[in-house]
Amino acid sequence: MDKQTARKKIEKLREELEKHNYRYYVLSDPAISDFEYDLMMNDLIELEKRFPEFYSEYSPSQRVGDDTNREFNQVEHRFPMLSLGNTYSLEELKEFDSRIRKTIGENFEYICELKFDGTAIGLRYLNGILTHAVTRGDGIRGDDVTANVRTIRSIPMVLRGSEYPVDFEIRGEIFFPGEDFRKLNQERQESGESLFANPRNAAAGTLKMQNSSMVAKRPLDCYLYVLLGEKLPYPNHYDNLKKAIDWGFKISPHMEKCRDLDEVFHFINSWEKERKSLSFNIDGVVVKINSLQQQKQLGSTAKSPRWAISYKYKAEQAETQLLSIEYQVGRTGSITPVANLRPVYLAGTMVKRASLHNEDQIKLMDLHVNDMVYVEKGGEIIPKIVGVNKKERDPSNPPVEFISECPECKTPLVRFEGEANHYCPNEKGCPPQIKGRIEHFISRRAMDIDGLGEETIDLLFREGYLTDASDLYTLKKPQLVPLERLGEKSADRILSSIKNSKTIPFHRVLYALGIRYVGETVARTLAKNYTSIGDLMKADHSELVEINEIGERIAESLILYFSDPANKEMIDRLKNEGVQFQVDPSELVKRSDRLSGLTFVISGTFVQHSRDELKSMIEHHGGRNAGSVSGKTSFLLAGENTGPAKLQKARKLNIPIIDEKDFLAMLT
Repeated sequence: MDKQTARKKIEKLREELEKHNYRYYVLSDPAISDFEYDLMMNDLIELEKRFPEFYSEYSPSQRVGDDTNREFNQVEHRFPMLSLGNTYSLEELKEFDSRIRKTIGENFEYICELKFDGTAIGLRYLNGILTHAVTRGDGIRGDDVTANVRTIRSIPMVLRGSEYPVDFEIRGEIFFPGEDFRKLNQERQESGESLFANPRNAAAGTLKMQNSSMVAKRPLDCYLYVLLGEKLPYPNHYDNLKKAIDWGFKISPHMEKCRDLDEVFHFINSWEKERKSLSFNIDGVVVKINSLQQQKQLGSTAKSPRWAISYKYKAEQAETQLLSIEYQVGRTGSITPVANLRPVYLAGTMVKRASLHNEDQIKLMDLHVNDMVYVEKGGEIIPKIVGVNKKERDPSNPPVEFISECPECKTPLVRFEGEANHYCPNEKGCPPQIKGRIEHFISRRAMDIDGLGEETIDLLFREGYLTDASDLYTLKKPQLVPLERLGEKSADRILSSIKNSKTIPFHRVLYALGIRYVGETVARTLAKNYTSIGDLMKADHSELVEINEIGERIAESLILYFSDPANKEMIDRLKNEGVQFQVDPSELVKRSDRLSGLTFVISGTFVQHSRDELKSMIEHHGGRNAGSVSGKTSFLLAGENTGPAKLQKARKLNIPIIDEKDFLAMLT
């Protein structure tokens, strides 16, 4: 196939696949089978491999994500992402209505929409192409999660039609459909991972994953609910959203115009009953003024718009009896009280247990043994006790006394200043802490050792084969095969996965150690500043706190961890087994301090390198990536189709604009 024919074929496949994406994920009206869709996608991927000169980051093939780990740049919102004022009271809605009428008179209409229980996102489009996807953050700036959002198939990367504004933003809510969320938690349970508390947390956590190919495997969805920018097609909110459907956006069909409060109340009451029939979670209704001019007239406070309010439904509750309290020990020694309840039906499931959080919460509720309690579920997987029916209390029932010793090893508990939880300090001798640290070590985002779930770890611990993570590397097949639920195939799989884990890079090994407060991002930061575990172990407190993102608490935790002889001994054993405790030399070769102190903003497309490759090069040479041009920007690295707003701002601030050739010259 010649290049011209290939280009036409690639363009045709991209166009067809985007049409089918739109029909399936937005209209819920598929025109072809999954098998036919997969065949078309495979054809496109194969052609793009053969003819890389026709690569496009906006191709449907790019929705699978990539396995590059990346940290998120902070991007300033063009329009502040304010929070809505909340109310649970119809009376407060009447007060809201009165304030509106005093300011703009009687001639207005409301728009009522469902309040989706997900995570907010702002999508920016330039010339019909998705250029930025930014989380709410603090409302002023958020994380640039564009690579992850491109994997969500209901969000268009390239708009349909031609009547959209040149530069605009559309905002909405990314969420997990209910059935998909249940499947995700079932998979996590089967693989020994902790469960997500609710679909909202799952959506937010997924959106912040560093690896977009992992995000692509999770079926996130998105409803859009507001347009922002100049030269919008209509002077009102409702018609703009309806028009956005033509451009390929997924807009909720459950949006209604209301002439007065009676119609608003009817919408609220109807959906309070109907919300259980939806395939996703809502937690209320949003009421907005329709006219954009009237919205502008009403304005906003520092936190919330005056032209909109959300009415939140009360979470479902049930009353039942507290039978007992058990105390669970986490891998860090944190003690969590859990209530055992008389089974009660709540929000579609039978509830037998509920969280009590900590001692302060128990005292705040004045909880007594055998009390009748109110349990609330809402969107939670683990329900919580929210109150006590004191009228039903037997006066002879004593108050609940929080334990003073670890329920597993009987060590006296401690409570650190400024923290709500109690801890068992017996890190080396408390079984749940030992097993918990090993479970963390083998987890997918740490050492990714397959075949060892929670039950197998417990079995190996009880048999005396595991006392810490280093013992994993001394396991032998004759030890594993006779164990319950294992056998030859399982043993081979476990041992092969342990062997493969020796290639896991240094920053993930750091995270796997389970040092308190050292999550994935902190581990990556430490690995950038210290190329080996030996260098990190020598670092003192003053040196550590000088590193961006490493504060007092993390520095103290690191020094405490590395001062423990048992931890040092375990690290030595892991090193002797071949676990990677230094940055790969091939990575070090790429590093220098040539760009130290410089901040780059990248925009457009490039000939020799992808944007992700350029970002990686900047970091390897000591520079910093940013998502938007500001006074702190050192250079705008501009390729083809650079955003006009970025160019304009760079020129206004006298920031040097360089191309790919200029940038590569800086490195040599």
